Amino acid sequence: MQRPDMSVVLAGIQMRNPVMTASGTFGYGAEFADYLDLESIGAMVTKGLSLKPKAGNPTPRIVETPGGMLNAIGLQNVGIDAFIEQKLPYLKDVNTPVIANLYGNTLEEYGEVASRLDGLAGVAGIEVNISCPNVKQGGIVFGTDPGAAQEVVSLVKRNTSKPLIVKLSPNVTDVVLMAKACADAGADALSLINTLTGMAIDLDRRRPVLANVTGGLSGPAIKPVALRMVWQVAKAVKLPLIGIGGIMNGRDALEFMLAGATAIQVGTASFLDPSAAQRIAGEMEQYLVENGIDNVRSLIGALEV
Repeated sequence: MQRPDMSVVLAGIQMRNPVMTASGTFGYGAEFADYLDLESIGAMVTKGLSLKPKAGNPTPRIVETPGGMLNAIGLQNVGIDAFIEQKLPYLKDVNTPVIANLYGNTLEEYGEVASRLDGLAGVAGIEVNISCPNVKQGGIVFGTDPGAAQEVVSLVKRNTSKPLIVKLSPNVTDVVLMAKACADAGADALSLINTLTGMAIDLDRRRPVLANVTGGLSGPAIKPVALRMVWQVAKAVKLPLIGIGGIMNGRDALEFMLAGATAIQVGTASFLDPSAAQRIAGEMEQYLVENGIDNVRSLIGALEV
């Protein structure tokens, strides 16, 4: 048979295959150019960008855990100005869509970063991280309150003409409620899940391992939770979904597509294997070849329940 068609379209963004890199695990793209062909994957997602540069949390801020890792990087990034001046010129020469992840600590910051990104050639879309505390509202996390989520998504939507992806937090009682709130506010796609909140303790020192005490759990340990949430949301909203959480190989990725995802993101796997995103894309294609499937899109939401 001919090579299977691996292409997907996500909220108007044409991708050669469903494999994206997860924000915060792939730098700004150029850092991984020595390890894989940046034009072999579907899209790259930048580290979360804020209005001003951010140093992040004190160390230690990463620790391995059974089946995964905890991170409390604290959204360290160069800021929107440095991204535009120093990072984007390189990315413009790579024939792979770039999705700019953004966040803010206030509504105004979200809107300002979105408007700064709106007119930029070389940015195919934006992904909004709503797992951040609103410092003006007593620290309530935007992504755990449907009203706050709607407010921030609506504001970003008004400040951009680019496809708008909203990254959902799993640290909620009802992820479907959050998904619907974001859909109603104008999201063009949803990515899920962000990390689960966890902690690690040093028994001998009787202290938390992370300087921040808690961090975000990622890796294979969260895959069952992520699959469940993607499946639930896929049944409830009509938006395209991006599946994230413990994807280590092509079979993992295709499971998320069966659950309803149009695309997937590779995160923690890139720390173990810097070429993971390219490898996973190849493994997905090989599965299709071996099983006589000519189009990867035929697997989206094809789970038999």
